[in-house]
Amino acid sequence: MRQRLERYFEFDSLKTNWRTEVLAGVTTFVTMAYIIFVNPSILQDAGMPFTGVVAATCLSAAVGSLMMGIFARYPIALAPGMGLNAYFTYVVVKGMGISWQIALGAVFLSGALFVALTLAGVIKQVVAAIPTELYSAIAAGIGLLLALVGFRNSGIIVPSESTTVAMGDLSEPSTLLAIFGLLLIAALLAWRVKAAMLLGILGTTAVGAMIGLVIWKPQMYSFSAISSTALRLDLPSALELGFVEIVFVFFFIDVFDNVGTLVAVGKKARLFDEANRIPRVNRILLADASATIAGSLAGTSTVVNYIESAAGVVAGGRSGVTSIVAGLLFLVAMFVAPVFGVIPSAATAPALIIVGCLMISHISEIQWDDPVVAVPAFLTMTTIPLSFSIANGIAFGFTSYTLLKVLRGEFRKVNWLVYVLTALFIARFVYLGAQ
Repeated sequence: MRQRLERYFEFDSLKTNWRTEVLAGVTTFVTMAYIIFVNPSILQDAGMPFTGVVAATCLSAAVGSLMMGIFARYPIALAPGMGLNAYFTYVVVKGMGISWQIALGAVFLSGALFVALTLAGVIKQVVAAIPTELYSAIAAGIGLLLALVGFRNSGIIVPSESTTVAMGDLSEPSTLLAIFGLLLIAALLAWRVKAAMLLGILGTTAVGAMIGLVIWKPQMYSFSAISSTALRLDLPSALELGFVEIVFVFFFIDVFDNVGTLVAVGKKARLFDEANRIPRVNRILLADASATIAGSLAGTSTVVNYIESAAGVVAGGRSGVTSIVAGLLFLVAMFVAPVFGVIPSAATAPALIIVGCLMISHISEIQWDDPVVAVPAFLTMTTIPLSFSIANGIAFGFTSYTLLKVLRGEFRKVNWLVYVLTALFIARFVYLGAQ
């Protein structure tokens, strides 16, 4: 049985083993475990029961990660997406005055549309239409985004009204703890320790506990709380014509955030084939789309591939076993969720900064001497972190690449689907500008 599993997960060709995959899965989970409480905190503002969303978050993350690992065999974990949960709460529910039950119905419909277009082969064509020249830029841009999140969560960089961002107070205890974690992980990597990420996070958490910066407040929690959100979606109301716009936004961001994460993690894990294509791409997309449907049924916003999966890849994860381990840990979290509230952001932030550092190496693969490639690549890798959106970065890079091809007189070399997608991106920018 063990040999069969190793053949199924292609351990030999991927040059991996069980120990490495398990450590990578634990690393991925620990790095993204914050979502267990952050997602409910945001959706609570939409009127959803906090404990119910905790359970729904864990369940949807477990279902998505297990599907990704078993069905698609990729080291990418899934969970309700940051940004989409804010759109769900503050734009759809609070801004438009729509109930969270109807909003969940819109999430379900966006997932169903995702599944239908994936089965029809449309999404695969969309992925294939992205210029391969932009793959490295997407990976580097997501690395910069991860680093920005890490710097912000650590307190090293803070918002500023006058300069947009500024240096934080480095004497703050939690910031000092994050700096310690950054040095610890970097030192472990320098010594070629395979479990550097996980050991760094756990070591930083332990130091934080010793100096009183990690506070655990056990609270009443039961998985049965999911009954307050499960199957509460209102599909009939969401099917009304007026909600087409909401469904499309959920769908659009879901697709391109996932494509961006897939490209970035795939590049880092060296999972592309010789033709620079993503093997089993339809399975990956179906896993994500199905997880979104499962999440809406459980009672949470859109489920996406997590860029924090790159931490597991850096730890050596190459196969679907990494995702399976993360998924199993989310299953455990459904019953002991408060335990995972112990890990502070000061411990996970350094890991994100280091992952960003390692992913930026892909800029060396970009043809900087060709403006048709260099300009779209630069726009992609800078607008991802500056707009805090993978979808926006892809849209900027994709659109500029197409327009430059046309302006240089190479419009016949551009696939028809590229023109369609460019038109959709431009329409999206016009729509956002009119808001």
